[in-house]
Amino acid sequence: MRTPQELFDLSGNVAIVTGAGSGLGALFAQALAEAGADVVCADLDVDGAQETAHAIEAIGRSAIAVEVDVADETAVAAMVQATLDRFGRLDIVVNNAGIGITGPPEEMSLSDWQKTLDVNLTGVFLCAREAAKVMIAAGSGGRIINIASILGAVASQPGAATAYAATKGAVINLTRDLAVHWAPHGILVNAIGPAYFPTAMTGDAFADPEAVAELSRRAPLGRTGLLEELKGPIVFLASDASSYVTGQTLFVDGGWTAW
Repeated sequence: MRTPQELFDLSGNVAIVTGAGSGLGALFAQALAEAGADVVCADLDVDGAQETAHAIEAIGRSAIAVEVDVADETAVAAMVQATLDRFGRLDIVVNNAGIGITGPPEEMSLSDWQKTLDVNLTGVFLCAREAAKVMIAAGSGGRIINIASILGAVASQPGAATAYAATKGAVINLTRDLAVHWAPHGILVNAIGPAYFPTAMTGDAFADPEAVAELSRRAPLGRTGLLEELKGPIVFLASDASSYVTGQTLFVDGGWTAW
């Protein structure tokens, strides 16, 4: 029987992380590398992705940066092929790339609604589909981790991010559906639903003491999350420590969705 340390070890694995050029994507890429994986850092901002790749190489892991628009199926297929060309395998995909457009729903334009769906939902599906093709052909299973949000389970309050909330709710059920269909191939599909963490996307909120106080009040633990508190969940779902877990969404939210 393996030890916990062995179960969480990602040595020999190759991961793709989308949206890896900044924020949570960069954090996820770094965490997987720290656990032993080699990482493809994919982002529309290829310069940001390259910075993340350099940081990973600095700790002794291999990494490459790939430019990708996750809403473009040709670009997604090219990202997966670049992974195979460089590393010869694909074990883990973290579908993190996403956008958040805020404002009253009655004022949201159709173009903003559609853009959010294209990136946050269609992009997740395309990346999962292309990864699954490779994993099924290889016959060795794999891990697909979709980044949802607490706003996939509750309304977007405080603030208003209706399209974002709708897509994240859809990602949660897409995760369930893909998990069932790909379970016979040994592909585990799970999601992480973070609360509010300090990133560029949430910078305005975290710069406002009143907003931080309100976000803290909403969580039973009485505070917002620390970035390092997402490292454990991503490594857990990417590793053999979660080998009997599929179709689940792990909310990392200080208890926000529990009440």
